[in-house]
Amino acid sequence: MKGSFSEKKRIILHVDMDHFFSAIEERENPNYKRKPVIVGADPREGKGRGVVKTCNYEAREFDIHSGMPISKAWRLCPNAIYVRANYRLYKKVSAEIMKILRNYSEKFQPWGFDEAFLNISSQVQDFDEAIELAVNIKHEILWNERLTCSVGIAPNKLVAKIACDFNKPDGLTVVIDNEVEKFLAPLSVRKMLWIGEKTENKLNEIGIKTIGDLAGYDVSVLIEKFGVMGARYHQWAHGIYKSEVGGRRRIRKSIGHESTFMANVNDQDLIYKKLENICQKVYERIIRRKLLFKTVTVKIRYGNFQTYTHGKTLLFFSNRLQDLQKTAQKLAQGFLCNNEKIRLIGVRVSTLKSSKGQRSLV
Repeated sequence: MKGSFSEKKRIILHVDMDHFFSAIEERENPNYKRKPVIVGADPREGKGRGVVKTCNYEAREFDIHSGMPISKAWRLCPNAIYVRANYRLYKKVSAEIMKILRNYSEKFQPWGFDEAFLNISSQVQDFDEAIELAVNIKHEILWNERLTCSVGIAPNKLVAKIACDFNKPDGLTVVIDNEVEKFLAPLSVRKMLWIGEKTENKLNEIGIKTIGDLAGYDVSVLIEKFGVMGARYHQWAHGIYKSEVGGRRRIRKSIGHESTFMANVNDQDLIYKKLENICQKVYERIIRRKLLFKTVTVKIRYGNFQTYTHGKTLLFFSNRLQDLQKTAQKLAQGFLCNNEKIRLIGVRVSTLKSSKGQRSLV
C-alpha cells in the first residue's frame, strides 16, 4: 500500500469511540462486561418511559438501538443491565480523549462527544505512516482511558467517516485515493453522511439503493428532485468532498430540550411548570453559547404517541428568558385545549446568531 505522492495530498483521520456511554459504564463496573448494557431510562420506573441513549454490542444482538423506546428494549431484552446516563462523567472522559487527539494534529475538529476529525497530512508522508499514527492513537486512548475506538483513514472527511463506521468495534479501515469509489460503491446510500431515512426512501423510489447507484445516476434528475443537494449527493457518491478539518465554525441550527412525564398527564399546571423548567434549560444553553434566537417551537407527544410541533418566529432576535417562556406557553395552549393526556413536551429555539458584539438583552 506504500504510496508516493507527486503532490502532497490530504490524509484525514476520523476517530470514533466505540459505544461510548455504555463502554464507560462497563469500565466503571467490570461486572457489566460481556453483558448487554443499555444507557437510558430505567424501564422499571415510570412504566418504561424514555428512550435508549446508547447500548453496547451485546445489546445490539437483540436488535436494540439508540432512539428506541425503552419499553421496547425491555421487551426485547428484559435481562439487560439498564443504567441512567451520567453525562457529567461522560463529558469528563470526552475532554480527556479530545486532549489526547489534539496532540496529534493542529488541524483538529471535534464531532460531538465521542468523535473527531484530524488532518494529519503534514505529520505523515503516506498512508502507511498514517496507519502507524492511528495505531498509536488507539493504544494511547486504550492505555489512558481503558476504552477502545475505531479509526477511518481516507483522503477526505466524508470517506474517513464512512470508513470509520465500516469495521466496528476497535477497527481501523484505510481507503487510499484510487480506491475511494470502489470502496463506496456497494454501500447503502444510508451510509452517506446527511442522508437520513426520508431521503433514503426517496432515493430508493427512483431505484437508487447503493452509493454506486447514486454515483451513476443522471445528475440533472437528482437536481430536479432534490435541488442543490442532488448535485452534492452525486459528488459525494464519487468520493468528492472538499470540506476542511477545523474549518469555519458554524453556529448551531437549533438548541432544544424535551422531557418525558413519568405518567401521561393532562394537569395543565403540571404541564406549564414542566414547560418553564425546559425553557430554563434551553435558556441556559443559549447564554452559555452566547447566542440569540428568533424562532421558538414547542413539541408535544400525546399518550397515543402522536407527535406534533408548532412554532413561531419573533419579530426580533432575543436571548431573554421571558420571551422564550411567554412564546412557548402561547404555543402550548393550542395543544392543551382538548384535554388529552400528554406523554412528552419539548422546546426548541432556532434561527440563531451570535450575540457577540450585540447589545445585551438580558
